[in-house]
Amino acid sequence: MSHSSVNSTMEKIKLAIVDDHTLFRNGLKLLLSKSAGNLIGDIFEATNGVEFLNLIENQNIDIVLMDISMPEMDGIEATEKALEKNSNLRIIALTMFNDDDYYLKMIQAGVKGFLLKESDIQEVVYVIKTVHQGNSFFPVDILCKLLKTKEQIVPEGETLSERELEILQLISEGLSNSEIAQKLFLSKRTVDKHRSNILMKTNCKNTANLVMYAVKNNLVRV
Repeated sequence: MSHSSVNSTMEKIKLAIVDDHTLFRNGLKLLLSKSAGNLIGDIFEATNGVEFLNLIENQNIDIVLMDISMPEMDGIEATEKALEKNSNLRIIALTMFNDDDYYLKMIQAGVKGFLLKESDIQEVVYVIKTVHQGNSFFPVDILCKLLKTKEQIVPEGETLSERELEILQLISEGLSNSEIAQKLFLSKRTVDKHRSNILMKTNCKNTANLVMYAVKNNLVRV
């Protein structure tokens, strides 16, 4: 089968942009249509959390770009409620670099990544693709900034093995389990197992907490 026929059968991503600024939504929609038409299919819009929750009642959305600060219902509450309805939704928080107070709340609400509103379109497409493939995307600089202001968020944990520390370093560099497996000549299943052991030993819920744990305890080079 040729590459073109394989690509044509692949399901395109159904994306929702949830933001109360019409100009921002329109601009992003236009750029995504031009830059990622082969990856992204339908693009839906909502101006706040309430509208978005109504939207997912009727549409099967894959990826959500969720603003944090919106009228009627903000991104934090909308993320929590949406994931209660559909745990398969992959939500990426749209943030400004000074949103420190909200970062932790969005992580706890269950977002899969952060995307700065100042990002160029190539990065937006990269993050959407990364999260759609089942990975997380949390820029280390944002997590380090969060650590400086929120000392209490890092739990105590057990000692990690040499192999676990090696994998933790690669997780902190943003590599997916498949990429780590390739780099260390391990099976993906082995890396999956190591990753869940690391999460259990460190009492971390997700990748963002894990990277912050690693940085706070000087377990990785940033």
